[in-house]
This record gives sequence, structure tokens and C-alpha cells, in this order.
Amino acid sequence: MYRFFVQPQINQDDHRVFGYEVLLRKQEDDNWVLPRHFTDISVADQAKLLEETATSLKTAVNNQVLAFNLNNQQLRHPLTLGTVIALKKRITPAALTIELTEAPTLEEMKQFSLAVHQYGIGLVLDDVGTGSNTYQNIRDLLPFVDEIKFAMQNLRMSGEGDLIPASLAFWAQIAREYRLRLVLEGVEDADDQALAKQYGITLHQGYLYGKPSLA
Repeated sequence: MYRFFVQPQINQDDHRVFGYEVLLRKQEDDNWVLPRHFTDISVADQAKLLEETATSLKTAVNNQVLAFNLNNQQLRHPLTLGTVIALKKRITPAALTIELTEAPTLEEMKQFSLAVHQYGIGLVLDDVGTGSNTYQNIRDLLPFVDEIKFAMQNLRMSGEGDLIPASLAFWAQIAREYRLRLVLEGVEDADDQALAKQYGITLHQGYLYGKPSLA
């Protein structure tokens, strides 16, 4: 059995939950664990789960957005785009964003961005600055997205936590330059909040506000 866990996203300007990231989990015995492969469940089946989640959380009534992840293998599946558009039609007026966990090619980004934006679906580049999502790799993709996410926990887990302030300064500047929203992930305490405030980052996500849990 698969379910979506949700983690709240907070706007520090008004301390309101402006959205949720949905995180796929699989039940094994009595535990909910990360799937070994996110492609083990089709995007169509994930869309059904997401529709249930939107209804449960009443995101349309509360003016909140749901964000869910696609990797390149899922993005390139011929049925994914139609599935996402159909999902948005079903949950309207609830808001929906797609978080791309890997950088697609420029041509793929152009086509996908054009299609989803016609239906009011937001587009996000996840985990900027780490893995394959370096600035050099995603620079040409930035005009086609609405939001970038920077995950402090990625640098902490790799033993590079000392690079966080300089990285935040850089990505905050990129967000201003490209007129993008910037969501800071991995906010765990008041020190992280203060660091975010120093760079004018008001959209937060992390354990300080809530661990992923069943909707």
C-alpha cells in the first residue's frame, strides 16, 4: 500500500501554512518507508492519491498549494503530462505545483513548462545547488520555472554545513534576479530561522514546523 505523507510549508510573513509537499511512502509490515523506486507506482496512481489528499486537507478552501515530485524518468513517460493536467482539472480550484527533482534537458523543460502553465500548474526546481542541480546545469532552465528550493539538510548530511550561508546568499540573489520564489528546506530551529531572515527568505519547510505525516 502506498500513501502520501505531507509536510507543511510556512510563510514567515504571516506565519501561515501556504502549502504542503506530498511525500510518497510505502507500507511494509507496520512501518511506512521510502519506496525503493518511486517509479514502482505509476504517476496515474499517485494522482489519485494526491486528489484524495487535496480533499482531505481542504487545500482549495484554505488557499493552499500541493506540491509533488517528478524525476526525469517519470517526466519523460508519455502519459505523465496528460495525467498531471487531468489531475489539475479535477482538483480545481485547488493549487498544484510540480517539483522536478532532476534537471531535464532545456527542450524538455520548454515543452513541459509551456503545457503545465496553460493550466495554472506551478513548476519548481528542487534541491538547487546540490547533486546534478548545480547553477551551471540549471541556469538556462530558470526562466521556465516559478520557484526554486534549497535544502540545507543536503549540505549538512554531506558534511558541508559551513557552506550554507554562502549558498543561501547566492540562491537568494538568483531568486531575485529571475523573479522566483525561494523555499528553504531543512529549517530545524530558531538559528535556521534567523539565517533565513538574514537573506530575506520567508518561505520555509522543515522539522521545526512539522515532520512528514499522514494527511
